[in-house]
Amino acid sequence: MNNFAAAFTGGLGLLILVIAVLVLVLYLVPVPLWIAAWASGAYVGLITLIAMRLRRVPPGTIVNARISSVKAGLDIPINDLEAHFLAGGNVVRVVNAMISADKANIPLPFKRAAAIDLAGRDVLEAVQMSVLPKVIETPRIAAVAKDGIQLIVVSRVTVRTNIDRLVGGAGEETIIARVGEGMVSTIGSAANHKSVLENPDHISKHILSKGLDAGTAYEILSIDIADVDVGTNIGAKLQIDQANADKQIAQAKAEERRAMAVALEQEMRARVVEAEAEVPRAMAEAFRNGNMGIMDYYRMKNLQADTDMRGTIAGTDNAPTGGPTI
Repeated sequence: MNNFAAAFTGGLGLLILVIAVLVLVLYLVPVPLWIAAWASGAYVGLITLIAMRLRRVPPGTIVNARISSVKAGLDIPINDLEAHFLAGGNVVRVVNAMISADKANIPLPFKRAAAIDLAGRDVLEAVQMSVLPKVIETPRIAAVAKDGIQLIVVSRVTVRTNIDRLVGGAGEETIIARVGEGMVSTIGSAANHKSVLENPDHISKHILSKGLDAGTAYEILSIDIADVDVGTNIGAKLQIDQANADKQIAQAKAEERRAMAVALEQEMRARVVEAEAEVPRAMAEAFRNGNMGIMDYYRMKNLQADTDMRGTIAGTDNAPTGGPTI
């Protein structure tokens, strides 16, 4: 009985060990992938598949990508696919992009596709945009013609990807900014806003002639004016503002002149008061020198009193209230 139990235990342990070894072998040696690659004409050796497992590269991703490329007529080395995966790239997306480019007769080597993918751009989307151009709508751009009328323009820019300049080329924001700058410049050079409204295609032609896609990742195919709205009369508004500014300046100068006149008037009155203050001294000096008698003084007083009376009867506010006394 003990021998049977020992034999059973030993057989069970051996079975578990065989199953573990079999699972390990099947994990390290993906036989289904090897068969699929062999049957597809994209043969990959078992040693290569085992090495992928050891390097923590998923064999399924690499093998399936190679099968797709071979079936599409592209012979991409397995080492290049594995190296791109280890560099952090998307192998499936790169292979699909190369297949799409090949079908569209767009030259796209693997190194360039891998560089575009590693640069953070969607290489498959770039190829699709080369086949099917993309329409970019600009925001509402305001510009002023020479007659002072503001125009608000919206345009649609049709672009396609330039594969050669995709790495290091500027993006959509640069295209929109350059088109907006060209629209402002073109409208600003127009003699009047009516000429722009009559021939909006002149804007697109003038912008296209400037080569705005230089240094960008796109090629501008066309620029179409979608909408043109007439804004405010900026010229008239500026003239009104200038007139108001001139008016305020003129009012300030007039106020300055009025203040100077008031100050001059007050100064002259002060001089008159100062001169009147000298009259009693002159009269006293005349009395001392004998140039004026007492009768002369009384005649002057009577004349002054008569003048004050006449002023009081006339009701004038500035009637004399008495002359200088000694």
